[in-house]
Amino acid sequence: MLSKRDIYFCILTGFITGFSVWRILDFLNAPLLYLPSYGWLMIIIPVIWILGVSLGYALGGLASFFRQFGKFAVIGFTNSSVDIGILNLLIFLTGIHAGWQYVFFKGVSFLCAIVPSYILNKYWAFSAGNSTGGVFEFSKFMSVALTAIFVNTTVASIVVNYVNPVFGIMPEAWATVGAVTGSATALIFSFLGFKLAVFKK
Repeated sequence: MLSKRDIYFCILTGFITGFSVWRILDFLNAPLLYLPSYGWLMIIIPVIWILGVSLGYALGGLASFFRQFGKFAVIGFTNSSVDIGILNLLIFLTGIHAGWQYVFFKGVSFLCAIVPSYILNKYWAFSAGNSTGGVFEFSKFMSVALTAIFVNTTVASIVVNYVNPVFGIMPEAWATVGAVTGSATALIFSFLGFKLAVFKK
């Protein structure tokens, strides 16, 4: 069952995700669909996160890893929203959305999500707060994360630089499509790496 700790982390990460997605959609000039703004996402996403983690616990009866994966997915989406939000901020500040600069921006934005990811995964998703791995544990985490950044950046860069935008998507929005694709691929890779190599009990 959902604990108070779970609810606290769902609200915190949901608020961060809602704010990030709101600002990303504003930057991309996404249609408001008769709404005044996307600020409502800061309220609805925490509720979705609570439901998602609850679903993970429910599915835990079928396979225990779902209990961790529900929380890990919430953390992953939160970090991805921060990652993509920072990427869009760099694009906004520079006007650059492709080429080697995009690769650099994508690396910077992904790195900015690593420290919160470590803290949330260690103390919430994998409940490894009492582990005594110390520097060695963090170095393993960084090894998985750095490999994930390579996977994330490579996939995102291939989509942006070698796949033509479809459905009339503007180049700035296509950069976000690339980022989402890279983040989704890295999410699966990271979960397996963190579970099997970093926070293994």
